[in-house]
Amino acid sequence: MAIADDFAVAANGNITYTGAAHGAAGAGYYSVIEFHRWLADIADDAVAATADDLVDITSSTPSDRKTDNYIVLVNGYNIDQTASEHLFDGSIEQSNGDEIYDGLVVIAGEGMDLQIIQNGAQVTNDFWNTIPNGETEKGLNRDVANGISHRFLLQVRTGGADIDGRRFVGTTRVDFSTKPASKTVGQTYSEFKVNGSARGNNVLALNYSDDLNDDASAAGFSTITNTEGYRLIDVDASGADEAYYSEWNRDIYSINQLYQRTKYLSRGDSGNAGTLYGIDAKIFRGITNQLDGTQSSGTFAAPESVSWTGGTGQLFAADDNGSATKLWIQILTGAAPTTGNVTAAGGAVFAVSGNTERPVSTPFIGVSTGSALIGAYGLGVEALDLGPNDTVFDLDNNPFSAPNNVTLTIAGSTSGEDRILVGPSTGSTALDNGQFLLNAGITSGATSVTVKVGTETPGTGTNSATDTPNSGTIRIEDNNGVYQRVTYTGYTVAAGTMTFTGCSGAPTAALDNNVFVSYIDALSDGTSGTTAYTATYAADRTLFVRVRDGGTAGDTQGIKTFETETTFGNSSSSVTVIRTPDV
Repeated sequence: MAIADDFAVAANGNITYTGAAHGAAGAGYYSVIEFHRWLADIADDAVAATADDLVDITSSTPSDRKTDNYIVLVNGYNIDQTASEHLFDGSIEQSNGDEIYDGLVVIAGEGMDLQIIQNGAQVTNDFWNTIPNGETEKGLNRDVANGISHRFLLQVRTGGADIDGRRFVGTTRVDFSTKPASKTVGQTYSEFKVNGSARGNNVLALNYSDDLNDDASAAGFSTITNTEGYRLIDVDASGADEAYYSEWNRDIYSINQLYQRTKYLSRGDSGNAGTLYGIDAKIFRGITNQLDGTQSSGTFAAPESVSWTGGTGQLFAADDNGSATKLWIQILTGAAPTTGNVTAAGGAVFAVSGNTERPVSTPFIGVSTGSALIGAYGLGVEALDLGPNDTVFDLDNNPFSAPNNVTLTIAGSTSGEDRILVGPSTGSTALDNGQFLLNAGITSGATSVTVKVGTETPGTGTNSATDTPNSGTIRIEDNNGVYQRVTYTGYTVAAGTMTFTGCSGAPTAALDNNVFVSYIDALSDGTSGTTAYTATYAADRTLFVRVRDGGTAGDTQGIKTFETETTFGNSSSSVTVIRTPDV
């Protein structure tokens, strides 16, 4: 179809598109210079040729060419949104500069799904992603030979005011669950920010390629959770916490599945109605700015909306809810403040003295190698969910890696029947119940227990200072020679000693009575809480495993005691119980 068949000019100057709709056969798309040349062509007619094109030599001039990519409609001539969707390769200005549609040229792989974040929201009318009639890939006016996936116009000014200063962000977020049929894996996430569009063509350069680490749908990984807000985590087990704005818990899933889940949660398709940190998940980008200053009043309750003269944002974390000196936000509209007050939705006020722009990752979690995570700025993960090859960056942008957290699992037990005990081994497939000795006598109900050297030396710099579970159980020999089961919630170390804290169930016991760590000490219920333990690897430790099911009175179908020796090494491992009937 020719442009004259697809556009009409009314006597009042309204120029409308009358051709076929997007995706239909015959839908027409024209460059802005073609549009201008057509207007000029009909404007020199002696008499308006048709009732649809009421322009001729007696009419006011409809358009002014500034460049081939910048056309100004003058004398009241104008286009509407629909008409603008069928033009490309430049800008249209009208209404004496009160309305502007700027040209966008997108450099990306063919078929890329492009979304635009503008004025704090994702633009709902993504007409530019139309699949043209008779074709299989989305993208209007693409030029595959030159790497151009889309060309179209976006309105950036209306009613005499720029739409958010003509700022917008182009994004592509296609995860495995929303990939096109032509793809076998999810696609890379990418974004490109324009801080103020210019007349002509504005380039968005985006990466759209196969993400080999996004090879399965994460829709069902629903037990992966996140605690939002300011979080203190000791990732490197140094005894000093680092600050993050999240604490992701991957539950039973791998670190790469956590990566896949965060891609799924922030996917860009219109069917994603989820939220992250209180905002539409489709526009969640992570921290964009750190604000320094002084809190003058109120109480922060991140996540919550914040505003200032010239902009709005979402607060993700404050270093103190009542006397903050740092805020971490994502800008939604406007420019970041460098002075003045930031006011939260809950009423807290923060006087800004400085602003630091922070790097944004796509996807917001960072990069997956398939087996390890290189995290985004400020994004935290539970310490025990990280391995030594993972790296996260705290809110000071310092990198931290976890020690080698290893899990030993006792597999094949029967829930409700098998009693499992894992403790130190003598090296001869026997329980080393003298691993440590009491450093001082204790009385029944003691809440802290200090031990000293037995067959093993505890304390600063020793293996036990590192590979003892953060909480768990110990066995203490009471004064009758019975090894009582005692739970603890933490421990500290000093030169030659270790003190278990938060103890419950401690007996009366004398100086030098035996004590050992029972790494697993429970009746199996089929869950990891009773059949496995996780600790930080320091050096190989030989462990003794015993599993018993004595049956019940009158029942001869218990099992013979299962005993074996295993090694707590530098990678997770398991021991499978051999349940030999005791008949």
